[in-house]
Amino acid sequence: MTIPTPSDPAAVAVELERLRGSVETGLARVDGSLALLVQRGDQTDRQISDHEKRLDTLERKQWPLPSLAALVGVIGLILTLWQMSQK
Repeated sequence: MTIPTPSDPAAVAVELERLRGSVETGLARVDGSLALLVQRGDQTDRQISDHEKRLDTLERKQWPLPSLAALVGVIGLILTLWQMSQK
């Protein structure tokens, strides 16, 4: 088998076929990388959503604490004033 000369139309066709194969391989690699990035992006979005739900739950559970602290303080003040008035 002889290698055709560059002026030969068959040589041009062979080189074009090689280039086509290289381009297809490169595009397949890029496509796989993009699919992986999309998958990781979806996972990150799910994690962020989960963290936001957990944070909202914690914030809802936390709100009564300052109110309870103020209530205990007021009750303590009332009891102190009551005990002082008893003496």
